[in-house]
Amino acid sequence: MKKILLFALAALVTVIAACNTGSSNGDKKITIAYVNWAEGVAMTQLAKNILEGKGYEVTLKNADVAPVFAAVAGGDADIFLDTWMPVTHQNYMENFGHKVTVLNTNFEGAKIGLVVPDYVNIKSIEELNAVKDKFEGHIVGIDAGAGIMGKAEEAVKAYGLDYEIQSSSEAAMMATLKKSIDEKQPVVVTGWAPHWMFSRYKLRFLEDPKQVFGATEKIQTIANNEFSVADTVAVNFFRKFQLNSEQLGSLMGAMADADGKEDAAVKEWIQHNQELVKSWD
Repeated sequence: MKKILLFALAALVTVIAACNTGSSNGDKKITIAYVNWAEGVAMTQLAKNILEGKGYEVTLKNADVAPVFAAVAGGDADIFLDTWMPVTHQNYMENFGHKVTVLNTNFEGAKIGLVVPDYVNIKSIEELNAVKDKFEGHIVGIDAGAGIMGKAEEAVKAYGLDYEIQSSSEAAMMATLKKSIDEKQPVVVTGWAPHWMFSRYKLRFLEDPKQVFGATEKIQTIANNEFSVADTVAVNFFRKFQLNSEQLGSLMGAMADADGKEDAAVKEWIQHNQELVKSWD
């Protein structure tokens, strides 16, 4: 009987230890949700590569922003690295914030707004109506559920713009921007920084005197509440994971030029930024 009790006690201690160590007891799995936005894709691929080097099995889930927030809040995904606050994703955080934990700010000084090439001779959103014919009354946007699209709709109302916002995808928007610049044609798009478009083309944000798009934003990493206390190793990594403008810009640029070899580009970037990567351990 004494031996049976000792065996049962040892088994109980083992179970408790396994519960307390989370993923460190061999169950090293993590699901990262992301939207097809340049900065989010870059950070997600970077985190994936680093975590795989730590022995994690990383699953990526791609969706529009609304399903991504729902997935993290509901536990179908563990992490999302591309939450823009306090303006862009305010509504989503109001709806799902009680089910997610903000782990850190991974990028400071982000910005959203309406963007034009430098050869366009207007400076403010207020001037758009006066040159409506040049832009054919169109603002080229991204996916309809994106926070920046909601703000663009608000801007159209706030400034009384006689414009239609065309929803598409980031890739389609960038294709339209490139074609317009190649042909030196006027174009206005929903833009944000950080983004590799600013290193490739000469662009500027239109002034927003009514501050519809807010001032500067910060990009945050959020986690499912249960995950945030279950996997202390991964959570510790994400609490430290942060990039500045130069670092994220170089990563996005490397991926934009990778021509189908993005994974190799990320690995090369990691090799060139070992000191930064080690600071996240």
